[in-house]
Amino acid sequence: MTTPKHSSKLAPSASSKSDPTRRGSNGSDITADAVLKFNKPASKFLCPLRLNQYIQFLEFRIRDMENNNILFEVKRSSHDVHWVEPDIEVYDVANVVGPIDMRVDISRFDSRGDEVRTINYTFPKEFLDKKEIGTTLVFAVHPEPINEFRMIERHYFKDKLLKSFDFQFGFCIPNSVNTWESVYSLPKLDQKTRQEMIAIPGSTTSDSFYFVDGRLIMHNKATYTYV
Repeated sequence: MTTPKHSSKLAPSASSKSDPTRRGSNGSDITADAVLKFNKPASKFLCPLRLNQYIQFLEFRIRDMENNNILFEVKRSSHDVHWVEPDIEVYDVANVVGPIDMRVDISRFDSRGDEVRTINYTFPKEFLDKKEIGTTLVFAVHPEPINEFRMIERHYFKDKLLKSFDFQFGFCIPNSVNTWESVYSLPKLDQKTRQEMIAIPGSTTSDSFYFVDGRLIMHNKATYTYV
C-alpha cells in the first residue's frame, strides 16, 4: 500500500445485528476493523451527517498517474469555513473540471439529505485499463485538534469486493487546511468482469468511511458507470 502524502496550513478566518453493513449507527459502534471485514456494500449510511463536526471538504481531484492529466476536479468557491453550523460538501457546479467523456452528477450536492453523500461518476471505459490513479483531497479542520484521521474505501462490483484501500493521515492541526494525496493501485480485471462493469451501469460501487480518533464520523457512497 502506498503511504499518502499530506501537508497542512492555517485556515483563513471566517436493523440487523448479524449484518453490520445494514446497521444504522451513531458511529461509535462501527469500528475500522469491522469495516475492513465488510464483503459487500453497506445497504444504508452507517452514521448520521451530524456526527461530522470535525472536517469540511474543500477540493477534490483525480489524476492519471501515468501522464498526470487531471481526470476530474471539483472545488468550493471559497476556503472560508463556518463551524457553528458546519457546511455539507457544497460545490460550485462551475468549478467542476473534467473531459467531455467523464461526468459526475453533482446536481444534488446542495441537499441536506443523504443524497449529499452519494456521488455518481461516469468514466470512459478506458479508465478500467489504468494501473494507478492519484487523488488530492483538500480539507479544513475544526478548531480542536484531531489526533488521527483515517479513510477506508471498499470498492465492489455487484456484491464482490474488488479492492480495499486504507489511508491514514495522522495528526491534524486545529484550524488548518490540509492537502491529502493518495495513490490507488487499481485491480487487474478479467475480461468477463470488465465487460459486465461496462454493460451494467451503476453496478460498480464504493463505500468511503472516515474515522476521527477511531470513531466513524462520515460515510459516503459512490457509483460508477463506464461508457
